[in-house]
Amino acid sequence: MQYSQGSNRGFRHDDALCHGAQVLGIITTTMSDNKNLPLVLAITGATGVIYGVELLRILRDLGQETHLILSEAASLNLAIETDYSIDDVKALASRVYDNKDVSAAVASGSFRTRGMIVAPCTIKTLSAIANSFTYNLVIRAADVTLKERRPLVLMVRETPLHKGHLELMARVADYGGVILPPMPAFYHKPQTVLDIVHQSLGKALDQVGIEHTLFERWSDRQHTRQTGGQ
Repeated sequence: MQYSQGSNRGFRHDDALCHGAQVLGIITTTMSDNKNLPLVLAITGATGVIYGVELLRILRDLGQETHLILSEAASLNLAIETDYSIDDVKALASRVYDNKDVSAAVASGSFRTRGMIVAPCTIKTLSAIANSFTYNLVIRAADVTLKERRPLVLMVRETPLHKGHLELMARVADYGGVILPPMPAFYHKPQTVLDIVHQSLGKALDQVGIEHTLFERWSDRQHTRQTGGQ
């Protein structure tokens, strides 16, 4: 089938199909290449720094390159909530940035990553991201992630929430971010605190396309077993 556009130019249907296949190939290759890109991980000062530390350990074991940003308050919480030192945590990452270094690689959209997870995420960090107030590297990296249309996952740790908190979450969601508070689930029958932590981290990894086996996923068989088939 040929469509004429003037006497010397034409558009062939098979040419269109070939071009479409080439574009699809480029997209598929790009998606595949993303798996080889680093993941940015920020740990901020909310309670629950174990989420960030354990995520670093999991990603290291999975062979995923990680670029870490630790906020100043996160460093304090490490001493309060865990037995890890700052050096212990930094050793789990492929690369570590100073939170004040807004000229770091992850501050530029031209530096390609597969996305960013903030675990845990303080309300202050959420507010700065919602308002593009890029006063430190955590916020700048998150802002870059949004503007480049890459996955941004915020594991916001706060309760209860007032309307201002909810509006900030809604704004970030409107910009393309994912609000993923670490809310425990129990259908996978957790036996330890770490089992609960892993379930939330597994949900975060799902958002950035990283395969894992951190918890047993819900299935029809599981539903049948729990309801007796009714």
